[in-house]
Amino acid sequence: MSCLASCCTSVASGITKRWARIGYCGLFGVSIIVSLILREVGAPLLKRLSWINTSNNLSNEWFQIQAVLRVSMGNFLFFGILAIIMIRIKDQNDRRDSLHHGGWIAKMLVWTLLIILMFFLPNVVITVYGVLSKFGAGLFLLVQVIILLNATHSWNDSWVAKDEQQWSLALLAVSVACYIVAFTFSGILFIWFNPSGHDCGLNVFFVVMTIVLAFVFAVIALHPKVNGSILPASVISAYCAYVCYTGLSSEPRDYVCNGVHEKSKAVSTITLILGMLTTVLSVLYSALRAGSSSTFPFPTSSPRAGDKKPLLESDELESGKGKPETEARSLSYLYTFSHLIFALASMYSAMLLSRWTSSSENPNLIDVGWTSVWVCICTEWVIAGLYVWSLVAPVLFPDREFYLLTWIFMEPGSTGKFMDSSNTSNPLMIRRRERMPLQLYLPPPLDDDGVFLAYVGMPSYSNDEWNDGDVAPFSTSDA
Repeated sequence: MSCLASCCTSVASGITKRWARIGYCGLFGVSIIVSLILREVGAPLLKRLSWINTSNNLSNEWFQIQAVLRVSMGNFLFFGILAIIMIRIKDQNDRRDSLHHGGWIAKMLVWTLLIILMFFLPNVVITVYGVLSKFGAGLFLLVQVIILLNATHSWNDSWVAKDEQQWSLALLAVSVACYIVAFTFSGILFIWFNPSGHDCGLNVFFVVMTIVLAFVFAVIALHPKVNGSILPASVISAYCAYVCYTGLSSEPRDYVCNGVHEKSKAVSTITLILGMLTTVLSVLYSALRAGSSSTFPFPTSSPRAGDKKPLLESDELESGKGKPETEARSLSYLYTFSHLIFALASMYSAMLLSRWTSSSENPNLIDVGWTSVWVCICTEWVIAGLYVWSLVAPVLFPDREFYLLTWIFMEPGSTGKFMDSSNTSNPLMIRRRERMPLQLYLPPPLDDDGVFLAYVGMPSYSNDEWNDGDVAPFSTSDA
């Protein structure tokens, strides 16, 4: 562990403010590598610790789970503490902004110390954390699907905006491929978790529900009153099939309907690879997309949503009157939320590496049990409900405001055109000026390069340029 700390601190000084988000991703990746290493070679070391090895009949796998959970808990505490520290930070003039972007040598030392200290905790603390991690992992799956939806909508809008036949065909091909994966995977689940000669009605119900949901997604997305797309529907269908598999594979090993544990270790390896791949991609996407503040539109700083009057009038801004000595620069993303993503991802990665198992002192109870099964299955159903609601809510409540959020990247002084997926006939013209971020109805963040990131929804007016001081109300009733 000391060698790891030395290696981390040697690169800490090279992490600039621009690369802070990548630095946190790298730290999260190192924690996964440490967990993998200790899972393979850490059991003999843990057996020598009397406060961990409290019984003579503990299996080798129990010690492997202990190693994974203890590293995960240290990682969780590190990001959790940072999330608490960054609460209610309003702009980059806050002293905590320098803590978030700098001090990497100190932060890596704290991270290393936290992981080391976890190996001095009693087993009961780790057992409680293992139980909580199952629910934290379920919450991360929900966050993951929202990130996935944001990515697929951006992907879909990008290809649709090209307005060329080959891109439309490519969009259709990808959608069909996702549905093939979803239905093929569901068929495999029937074979694995419904062995002949056994009454496995519950497993059959889970798989059938997954297939039915895939059809429901397609029907609703293609309905003429719903401005949906087949690509997000197909991706969510495949993702629900994967979550269903995660839940079914968590059934107890002595359960006759669980055929995975009778297979070779290749099945567990595939599960681990798929789970870690989706986790790493979600974390990277969340970090690179500014802490996913486009996906989760919480206010950061600048004017409040209801402030229709600019903070400073254009005359005063141009003349320099009323300009503060130190201009408050908006946050580019929510620091607290970004750290919470890493904390939940730490819990989820621990469940993947331990195959959703518990670290009970009784080796006979090392299997996951039904708690993890229902956490995953309920998570799948909540995912389905959220996606269906996102499609039907604007239709059911036309007078309510539902924002279709996306990013718009524009240079200072430039004029851009955004084609709203809900109103493709009239593109929204947006002009970005130097002091625009102080005068928007919705507070837009800035990235590290000062590029303007605007929230765009269903506009009530679509053919006008967005000038300084304008307030742009968004309403589905005008779409």
